[in-house]
Amino acid sequence: MNASDPQPAPIAEHLKRLTVLRSVLVCVLAVTIGVAQLGFGVELRWVTMGGLLLVLLAASLFGWRRSRRAHITEAELFLQLLLDVATLSGLLYLSGGSTNPFVSLYLLPLVIAATTLPPRYAWSMAAVTAICYGLLFFFSLPIAATHSRHAEADFHLHVIGMWVNFLLSAGLIAFFVGRMAQAIRVRDAELATQKEIALRNERIVALGTLAAGAAHELGTPLSTMAVVLNELAQDHADEPELSRDLVTLGQQVAICKQTITRMVAAAGEARAEGGGAQAVDAFLRETLENWRLLRPSVTLAERLSGPTPGPTILNEHTLRQAIVNLLDNAADASPHSVELDCSWGVDHLRLEIRDCGPGLDAEAQTRVAQGFFSTKPHGQGNGIGLLLAKATFERLGGRLRLDGRSGGGIRALLELPLHSLMSRQRG
Repeated sequence: MNASDPQPAPIAEHLKRLTVLRSVLVCVLAVTIGVAQLGFGVELRWVTMGGLLLVLLAASLFGWRRSRRAHITEAELFLQLLLDVATLSGLLYLSGGSTNPFVSLYLLPLVIAATTLPPRYAWSMAAVTAICYGLLFFFSLPIAATHSRHAEADFHLHVIGMWVNFLLSAGLIAFFVGRMAQAIRVRDAELATQKEIALRNERIVALGTLAAGAAHELGTPLSTMAVVLNELAQDHADEPELSRDLVTLGQQVAICKQTITRMVAAAGEARAEGGGAQAVDAFLRETLENWRLLRPSVTLAERLSGPTPGPTILNEHTLRQAIVNLLDNAADASPHSVELDCSWGVDHLRLEIRDCGPGLDAEAQTRVAQGFFSTKPHGQGNGIGLLLAKATFERLGGRLRLDGRSGGGIRALLELPLHSLMSRQRG
C-alpha cells in the first residue's frame, strides 16, 4: 500500500490521540510560561509564544475534526507532526534555544512517528528533529534577565525545568505508547476472531458441498421408498397396526424429501419452492410441528408468548434447520422430555431450550465455544449440528449461548434480532 493511499480508521485514531497529547502539551506549556514569567521573574516573549500556542490549539481543533473521518493518510499525520516540530522550534527559539530544558520535547513527535508510521517517516522525523535541534545552537534568542536573577538561580531554575520536562515527556509517552499497545492487542484479538470465523466458514462450505451432493443422491432412493410404502399401505389396508406403522414411515420419508427440497432450494436449484414471508409465530409453530413428526417419542413442553400475529419475517430455511438442530441435540440428551420457552416482540426473538441430560462438566464448558463440539459418546456425534446452528444465528446477527443447569442438563439460549430477516424480505 502506498503511503499516500487512504488508510482505514487506525490512522484516524492515531490523529485523535495526537490531538489529545497536543492539547495537554499546550496547557502545560502555557502554565509553565506563566509560572516562569510571574513566579521566577523570567522575562519571556510571552505574546509571541502565546501566539504559537494558539496555533497549536487551532491545529488540535482541526486535527480533532479530521480524525472523525474514516480515511486519513499517513502523509497527513506526518504533516501534523511536522507542524508540532515547527511550533516547538519557534517556542525554543524564543526562549534560549538549545539551553532550554524543554528541548527534549523533540522526542515526542519522534516517538509518535516511530510507533504509528512506516520507517521512512520515522527516519525523516528523526532527521528533521536533529536538524532543528542543531540549528538552535546557532540561532536563538536569549532569555532576558532581571535584576533579581544570578547564576545560581539560573541553574536552579534550569534543573526544575528539566524535571518538569521529564515528567511531561514521560507521562505523554506512557499515555500514547500505552494506548497504542492496547490498540494493537485489540487488533490482534479481532484478527484472531476473524481467522477463527474464516476457518469455520471453510468447514461449513465443505459441509455444504457434501450436503448438496447427498441431496441429489438421496432424491431417487427416497422417491422409490415413497412408492413402495404407498403400495404396502394399499396391500395391508386390513391390518390396522401395520398400516399405522406404514403411515408413520411415509410421513418420515415425506419429511426427508421436504428437507432435501429445501437444501436444493437454498443452493438455487430449480426444484426450489421458495421461502416467502410468514409471521414469526406461524413460522415457529410450523417448525415445532414438523419436528414433532420427526421425533414423535419426545414430549415437547412448549410455551410461546408474544403478539399475534407476530412480525412478518422471511421463511428462512437455514433458521428453521438451526432451531431443529438445537431441539435434536436436546432430545438426544433427554429422550423423554424437552422444554421450550419462546418469546418475540416487534424486532426480536428469544428462544430457550432446556433438557434434562447429563449437562456440561468443567472441560465441556471451556470447549463449548469450539466448532464440532458434542457431548454425545464417541462415535455418536461430531457437533456438526451445533456448529451449523451457531453459524446460522451469527450470520443473522443473533447470539447462541449454552449453559449447564444446576439440576442437570443444558440450557440453549438464542437471542435473535428480526430486522435482518425483515430487511431481507423487503429487499
